[in-house]
Amino acid sequence: MHFDLAVIGSGPAGLKGAINAAKLGRRVVVIERCASVGGVCVNTGTIPSKALREAILHAVGYRRRWSQTGESAEGRVTMRELTARTQSVVHSEISVIRDQLRRNGVQFLTGTASFVDPQRLVVRRGDGQDEVQADHVLIAVGSRPHHPPDIPFTEGRIVDSDQVIQLTELPRSVMVVGGGVIGVEYACMLAAVGVSVTLIDMRARLLEFVDAEIVEALQYHMRCANIRLKLGEEVARIALHDDAVEAVLRSGKRIQTEVALIAAGRQANTDELNLAAAGLSADARGRLHVDETFRTEVPHISAAGDVVGFPALAATAMEQGRLATGHMFGESWQESAPLYPIGIYTIPEVSMVGKTEAELTAENVPFEVGVARYREIARGKLLGDVSGMLKLLFHAESRRLLGTHILGEGATELVHIGQCAMSAGMPIDYFVSSVFNYPTLAECYRVAALDGINRVRKARPAMQTELAAAGV
Repeated sequence: MHFDLAVIGSGPAGLKGAINAAKLGRRVVVIERCASVGGVCVNTGTIPSKALREAILHAVGYRRRWSQTGESAEGRVTMRELTARTQSVVHSEISVIRDQLRRNGVQFLTGTASFVDPQRLVVRRGDGQDEVQADHVLIAVGSRPHHPPDIPFTEGRIVDSDQVIQLTELPRSVMVVGGGVIGVEYACMLAAVGVSVTLIDMRARLLEFVDAEIVEALQYHMRCANIRLKLGEEVARIALHDDAVEAVLRSGKRIQTEVALIAAGRQANTDELNLAAAGLSADARGRLHVDETFRTEVPHISAAGDVVGFPALAATAMEQGRLATGHMFGESWQESAPLYPIGIYTIPEVSMVGKTEAELTAENVPFEVGVARYREIARGKLLGDVSGMLKLLFHAESRRLLGTHILGEGATELVHIGQCAMSAGMPIDYFVSSVFNYPTLAECYRVAALDGINRVRKARPAMQTELAAAGV
């Protein structure tokens, strides 16, 4: 079988890349090793975990009770109930993806793909195999949870992030090893349903790529939700006992819980591709190196999604897949630095786009800060979230928006307003002269912009006085 494009993997990057190529009139095949489409995103990762989060918030009345008491709520809920709601969403999303592939004329093959040479693939399945020839290949195989070799993973006791949603009962206590996005999200979800959670990470703070002030606020919320944060601590070994899982830390501390969730990063699923036959090689985590157009060192082979590394988010993977196939087939794009938003579904949510204070400081960019707090906004009070915040970073002279950082209800939706303004190169004055629906959280942009402009106004007279005193 000959195709213009063979896509290996049907997750976000593979799906959007395949559909984009099909819309450009190319003959496309998607090869998926699992019987179900959607990849990790739909089956074990993004969609199930976010569906689980929404099911938890609904089941325990988190938003309603929080607004009344100012504290997170615990409620009686079973894993069976949460799983049923989660699977309903997953099955619906799978149906949508299958329909998208069918409507766009994308052929689908089930089996494990591996390279025979740079332009030929063999697709093996239980009852035989097919050979696929393609002018172009998009590797979008996604990733799986990394399993450190010294950890004795055991079903229902020592689990990874794919396996935690398969638990049949909610444990009384969980230790989460790893303070990245996945570890922090699950720590918040489990704590919301009354599970005693201890999170261990060897770094001094969580989520080092996120603005420090936002992370400090998130850590405060997590502690208020009775999550024990063991930061700056490294796990020396983990042992499984009859009645507990025990972690021994380098510092000598011992932590025992009913279940351990190991969130030690991700491993790209490239080990079965026979990359050497295509002239490719991967790093220790199975990731491939690509250029700005997502091409590998073999020009007709591209890669997108988790397999190319950070930020390894579903939203960025979709865009990477689309851009990769666009470049393959000569579709012109406006070249600009990507402004990828990052959404972290903790409780409360965190979202950001653009630079952090630390990055701007390291780049010697003169910037100022404008902050709006949900307690200042009527909508914040209506939602019961009076501790959320929106933070704008902007150039001190041009006032051009450089970064948007949000903690609180609706953060992952609200961030896109800042993304649009940044893409258009707008100064924060745009928010001051704009009218936002009332009451909405979007008003935070106007309040934060006014706060930032007032800071600049106050700073300038003082600066002029200092210069005059210095004889400048």
